[in-house]
Amino acid sequence: MPRTSRVRSKTGIYHIMLRGINRQTIFEDNEDAQKFLYTLGDIKKISGYELYAYCLMTNHIHLLVKEGHEDFGKSMKRIGAKYVYWYNLKYERTGHLFQDRFKSEAIENEEYLLSAMRYIHHNPVTAGMVNDPSNYPWSSYSAYLNPNELVDTDFVLNNFSPDNKKAVLTFEKFHRDYPSHTFLDMEDDKRRLRDDEASNIIINLCGVRSTKDVKSFDKVTRDQYLIKFKESGLSDRQISRLTGIGRVVIRNAT
Repeated sequence: MPRTSRVRSKTGIYHIMLRGINRQTIFEDNEDAQKFLYTLGDIKKISGYELYAYCLMTNHIHLLVKEGHEDFGKSMKRIGAKYVYWYNLKYERTGHLFQDRFKSEAIENEEYLLSAMRYIHHNPVTAGMVNDPSNYPWSSYSAYLNPNELVDTDFVLNNFSPDNKKAVLTFEKFHRDYPSHTFLDMEDDKRRLRDDEASNIIINLCGVRSTKDVKSFDKVTRDQYLIKFKESGLSDRQISRLTGIGRVVIRNAT
């Protein structure tokens, strides 16, 4: 069945999501996340796009970009190819890392732009990783408080106020409200997983022989993996059944 063509944005602005193939973890540690941000910056110089927001999750990425002089599809291929080459060398692996075709949606007005940005910054809050978007180190939220060369903050802040100080205060206030719209997400990964699928996810994420081995991890490590399991689509009941960890412990961790 042929793929449908992408909806083109009249503003040139898109919300883009890249996903790990088969829920593959794409950021194993901080070095990986930092390398991806460097890659965004390198390709930005080539492609000329503007980056308004990003959020790096364990197995997927959200970007809010304005297309530059190069088609954004080509830009995303450049980003993926450069990062995957580095990732495969580091982890001595071969093959694809990202799902073949990224997802995108057109952003046609200022209201939708700001809502999409807030949604992106709230991703780690929704996943139970932090209590506030300002506490997550791998999103563009902090760039709006302390500007850097990677994130183009002026365009977004000017939508709040022409006065930068007022704009930043309004930006922070705007993020105190939880997103009310539904945007691109992992919705097609939220189907109920079979136990064999869930077991494979646990084993691949943790590098263990048996799902029961997770129970022997120290608390900090165990809780970090429990969060990853939930983000990968496993339910509390399924995690408990496969690992032997109590559901109360799982709920407290996630």
